[in-house]
Amino acid sequence: MDRTVVRCAEGHVFSTASFPMQQADRLGPGRLIRCPRCARLRHAVPVALQKR
Repeated sequence: MDRTVVRCAEGHVFSTASFPMQQADRLGPGRLIRCPRCARLRHAVPVALQKR
């Protein structure tokens, strides 16, 4: 199962196994997901990984 690296609205970066509706481009990239650092539902967006 692929994991997605995301950043919540508070700036916390974490990975998640479930990022709902990844294919729904018309809704935009952000989703509500529970942040493990905030322990609250936050708006989260995928993080673009940089290649070195």
